[in-house]
This record gives sequence, C-alpha cells and structure tokens, in this order.
Amino acid sequence: MQTNFAPAQLADPAMAASEKILRTCVHCGFCTATCPTYLLLGDELDSPRGRIYLIKDMLEGGKPATPEVVKHVDRCLSCLSCMTTCPSGVHYMHLVDHARSYIEETYARPAADRWLRALLARVLPYPNRFRLALLAATVGRPFRGLVAGLPRVGSRLAAMLDLAPGTLPNRSAIDRPGRFPPAGAARGRVALLRGCAQSVLRPDFNEAAIRLLNRHGIEVVQAKGEGCCGALTHHMGREESSHALAKRTIDAWIAEMDGTGLDAILVTASGCGTTIKDYGFMFRDDPAYAEKARRVSAIAKDVTEYVTQIGLMEPVVETDLVVAYHSACSMQHGQGIRTEPKALLKRAGFTVKDVPEGHICCGSAGTYNILQPELAAALRARKVANIERVRPDLIATGNIGCATQIGKGTEIPIVHTVELLDWATGGPRPAALDGLPDRAPLPVAAE
Repeated sequence: MQTNFAPAQLADPAMAASEKILRTCVHCGFCTATCPTYLLLGDELDSPRGRIYLIKDMLEGGKPATPEVVKHVDRCLSCLSCMTTCPSGVHYMHLVDHARSYIEETYARPAADRWLRALLARVLPYPNRFRLALLAATVGRPFRGLVAGLPRVGSRLAAMLDLAPGTLPNRSAIDRPGRFPPAGAARGRVALLRGCAQSVLRPDFNEAAIRLLNRHGIEVVQAKGEGCCGALTHHMGREESSHALAKRTIDAWIAEMDGTGLDAILVTASGCGTTIKDYGFMFRDDPAYAEKARRVSAIAKDVTEYVTQIGLMEPVVETDLVVAYHSACSMQHGQGIRTEPKALLKRAGFTVKDVPEGHICCGSAGTYNILQPELAAALRARKVANIERVRPDLIATGNIGCATQIGKGTEIPIVHTVELLDWATGGPRPAALDGLPDRAPLPVAAE
C-alpha cells in the first residue's frame, strides 16, 4: 500500500511503525474470509482491509478520529485471525493498537461511553475493586430488565450483569505473593502471573497450575508487587494506564530474575500472554524499560508451552473423556500456539476434538463482550453451536475470557487445560466436572 506521510509525522516512532505496517498490505482481501465481524455484518469497513483504509486515512491526514472510524475500529475484536491468514505478514495487532490510542487522544466520546469505559478501566485490573463490583452485580441482577432499558448504556450494563457469576468463588489461599516449592528437589523455577480478573473469577486455574508444576519438580513464585499485565486497558487505547500497570509487573519480575533467577514467566490466561510477549515492542522507545521489557518478553510462556518443554508425566488417572478444545484467539493467532495444548491433553488420556470454525472468535475479546454485546452474543451462539456439534463431554480452553463467555451459552462444563492435566497426573478432579462419570485410577505398574 502506498503511503504519503510527511517526514515530521514519521519522526514519531509510533507513526513510523504504523506506516511500515500499512506499506506491507497489498489489498489482497484474504483477511475478509476469517474476520468475525465481516462474516457477521458483510461490511467491508468491518473487515481488516477496510479498517486499514480507515486507519491509514486518519493517521496519514493527521486528523482527529471521526465517528465512522471509531465505530468500525471499536467493532474490531483484535482476535488477530487476519494475521494468521495474511500472506504478506501485515502486523495488524500493532496497527489497530496504535489506532485505538490515537482515537483515545483525539476523539471525544459521548459522555455515557466515556463513563462506562472509565469504569471498566478502573475496576477490572484491580482484584479487590472487581470483587466488590461482582458483589454489587448480585444485588443488581433482579433489576436487569430496568437496567437494560437505560438509554445508551443499558445493553452494556445488562451484559455486565449477565457475565457476572451467580456465586463468587472464595478467595484462594494461593492468591498472594509467595513461593510454592515442590516436595523434593527443584529442577526449575518459574514465576506465575496472578493476574487480575482471573484471580477473582477462577482462582482454581492457578491453583491447578501450581500443583501441576510442583508435581513436576518446578518451584513456582508469585512475585511481590506484580499485578495486572495491562492488557485490558491496552486494548482500550488507554496507553498511559496500561503502561503503568505493565511497568509495575515488569519491575516485580525483573527483581526475581535478578535475584534467585527464573527459567520462565508463565501465564495461564492467553490474552495476558499475548500482551506480555509484546512488552518488548510496547516499550521499545522507553530508555528506562526497553531492556527490562525485552528480557521479560523473552522468557514469557503459556503454561502449556512450558509443560511441553519439560515433558508431561504419565497419567495416573483414567481420563477417557471427549474434550472439545477451544483455542483462544490470543493463543492460536496472538502467540501461534496451536498443537501443544491438544498434544498434552491427548497424552493425558483425553479424546480431543477440534471445533469447527475453530479460528473464529467466541466474542469475548477482553471487554468486547461488554462494549459490543450484540455482536459478542452472535459470535458466542455461533461458537457454542459449533462446539455442540462435536458432542463433547467437556470443553477445555486456555483463557479466562473465553471460559466465561462460552460458559454463559452452554451447559457443557468448561475448564482450563491445566486443570485437566493436573487431574490426570494426580490432582483433584475439576469441580466443574461434577456430574460426569467417575474414572478409576490407573493400575500402578509392578516394579
């Protein structure tokens, strides 16, 4: 794509990076075939190619974002399926992230929209605030009908109530900074991201990860001072907020790396993993954080990547259930992790089924299922229908957002991949599987 940016514009590193991305695009349109919003709406401007034209015009002209640009960029899930499909290697993620921060700087959203976005940015990344908000949701749920009728924000507030769990999990004993050593000698040491929303909604995910890693001789630390990775506000265009959160977490991990040392930084929420692996790019021009961010990104791994690396032990429980593996967009498109989780589940004894249209987003996408509830609901219905077609006993995924989104649309139990690996190698049966047939322990081989 030909561009006409002025030299003064290209002096801005963010603009120079976007100009390079724009020049990579050859208008081929392959991305339209795998874009969820284009499949739903059939509007060229709701495809990656269409959004690229809008972003190019906005950035190149150096003009404030218009309502049309904002509408179509806001509808983008950042699922990154287009990046997997693109034959030219267009780095759409960095381009749309820049567009969102530019919109945040130059566009005055309606007051109700500004209020809702500020609420999400000030609540979701902070576990204590989020827990209080979920408690408030239990009070507000009986008034959902009235809430849904509020002008401008009603449908989105109703979506928030719908997504809130019926009962809030108790605080986890491991939801704290600390060291979790294996029973015997350690053969590795890793940091595990505690995160924000996941630590409140599904603390059992990290509990299973710690048990699994300890069983494999890995010491796990949850670093003092670590918090939200910044992904949620980063994808809302709130660069100052997201960078501040990320810096705090980078500092916490660097302290561990420069202290006792770390073999890896592990993540059980793939949406967070995609952002953490991109820290090197995010802070490339920050003299104080460029090197620290690069170091963190270099050792960041999804938990299934790491377990694949160290080797999963033989299963000790018969787990011959049929699992529909839902690969989160941030896992398969954002990080390029496609085979490892399925291979681990098969080694653990599960029958793994691929989901038809597995490359299409479920509609979660961070805060998307709140900010774009109608589109998110349509994508969830499409995803659930495809999952149910393979008639699984349960669903496995590696992202809290997907687990929450899909779980609201089906009665099939949904668990984290690491919960199943933990169970198969000697951990407790995931609570979500109550009601499924019991499986007997495998016989112990005679010595």
